[in-house]
Amino acid sequence: MNAKAGLANLITGTRILCSVALLFCPAFSLSFFVLYLAAGFTDMIDGPVARKTGTVSELGAKLDTTADFVLVAVCLWKLLPSLAVPLWLWIWIVLIALIKMINMISGYVIQKRFVAMHTVMNKVTGILLFVLPLTLPAAALEYSAPLVCTVATFAAIQEGHFIRTGRDDL
Repeated sequence: MNAKAGLANLITGTRILCSVALLFCPAFSLSFFVLYLAAGFTDMIDGPVARKTGTVSELGAKLDTTADFVLVAVCLWKLLPSLAVPLWLWIWIVLIALIKMINMISGYVIQKRFVAMHTVMNKVTGILLFVLPLTLPAAALEYSAPLVCTVATFAAIQEGHFIRTGRDDL
């Protein structure tokens, strides 16, 4: 494999490493935010690098989805103990997760493969989720989370519709 073929996957792998390193930083510390921003930066550039170098691959897409999952899981692990999350927000988050699980199952049943849709609304949700921890020192979760959850709910429902209608050209 030539150097350019692995560049995008190396960038994505860096996101996984930054995410794991977050486990060793205090939540909301400078080191946490530096690694968090580095992980976010790699998320923004891995896809464009793959397209620019002509190295888009199914492996790269799966690695990207895995890296996103690792970052989200680590952030939840680190940040949730530091936050007072109201019951209504927990319920909303669980409902979004249920919709996403139904989407994964129906995608596999209908299309006989794992379906990860990179819709515009899923990308907007991702951006809002990424920005959310950066806003917490200045804005209470009760005020910032409803916007994120509203967009995430719409994105999950839209994704389910696209999966069930066979639309995967996004």
